[in-house]
Amino acid sequence: MTRAGYVERFGSRLYRSLGSIRFRLALVYSVLLFGLGAIAVGGIYWGLARNLDESSLSQSLRLDRSELGGELAPGDEQTLRELLGAVETQSNERAMEQLADYSLFALAVLFGGSMVVGWFLAGHVLKPVGRITAVARRISATDLSQRIALDGPPDELRRLADTFDAMLDRLDRSFDAQRGFVEDASHELRNPLAVIRSNLDTTLADPDATTEDYRVVAEQVSRSTERMSRVVDDLVTFARHETRPQHLALVDVGELSRQATAEFEGYAANHDVRLTHYAPSGLLALGDAGSLRQALANLLSNALSVAPAGSEVRITAGGEGAWIWVAVEDQGPGIPADEQERVFQRFQRGRQAAAEGRGLGLAIVRQIAESHRGEARLTSTEGFGSTFTMLLPATGASSPGARIRRSGRVAENVPVSL
Repeated sequence: MTRAGYVERFGSRLYRSLGSIRFRLALVYSVLLFGLGAIAVGGIYWGLARNLDESSLSQSLRLDRSELGGELAPGDEQTLRELLGAVETQSNERAMEQLADYSLFALAVLFGGSMVVGWFLAGHVLKPVGRITAVARRISATDLSQRIALDGPPDELRRLADTFDAMLDRLDRSFDAQRGFVEDASHELRNPLAVIRSNLDTTLADPDATTEDYRVVAEQVSRSTERMSRVVDDLVTFARHETRPQHLALVDVGELSRQATAEFEGYAANHDVRLTHYAPSGLLALGDAGSLRQALANLLSNALSVAPAGSEVRITAGGEGAWIWVAVEDQGPGIPADEQERVFQRFQRGRQAAAEGRGLGLAIVRQIAESHRGEARLTSTEGFGSTFTMLLPATGASSPGARIRRSGRVAENVPVSL
């Protein structure tokens, strides 16, 4: 490197140092210490000067003829006083000048020394900030594993470092979930695309393909594109409910479940499934009515897709303690114990699930329940059906252990263990 390069590099580093917080802290320390020292020295200087003026030796001189040998000529006493006064004044001025010189020198040394001490002190205080900066620089879009892990007393910088680490933990989990979500979504969309391409390639490569063959392929493509459309709709719904609901209002969960049941009555009748509903009124919860309706629709759709012909799907609701619950019970094949937790994960389907299931419906149910500070649960016995329950915090006068009227008689709530 040339001399000009060294000079430029030194100037750049000096400019960064002069503009750093470390330099400014050191400068503040030095200025404050210098100011206090200047005030102290100035006070000493002023007090000493005033004291010397008031305690003049010439003014306090007393000449006693009895103590002096010889005779004093007329005017000798006054002349002696003036002489002593001049000598005293000159001595005082020299002493004050020396005091001023020493004071200025001491203040200069104090300022320089305080700058050096302040520089190292500020560097020690700001060392954790340097660690935070270094970690932030090492973080990349694909690696959030770096942590500060700052030791020391629980001061402001320690709390800042801990907050930064907690933020990195949340971002790491969020990015992992996002990457997994994208991979799962790509897999779900790749399958119908592969079916479309395979059918089209096969038909186009057949020179003897008839109009009927093309019609069959077109129907297959239509079903595959419809499936992809449903996957995309579910992806949008899933992404929309990743945060807390925005349109909160008091929602009557019993009335909401009744509306959801009414929407699926035609579908249930076409599949020879009895759809029954039992819920009292006044089950109030604070939530987003549209989101909760979507969750209930997903539960009903899931139950009806596995319910055999001639069976019953029941939707019930009630209140117990500080919770409101709504449950959907089917008489389908049930879910094995080792799969019950996984059914709430995105794109996860049990062995008994329908082949066309997208694997997002129950994940959306859990997400909606948790975004309302609630919970989604499953109780299932293989071969005897499943019960999916959504729990929501109660608001208002929802009566625990509410009784539900059915066909003129009173039936107890579906048991839910909270």
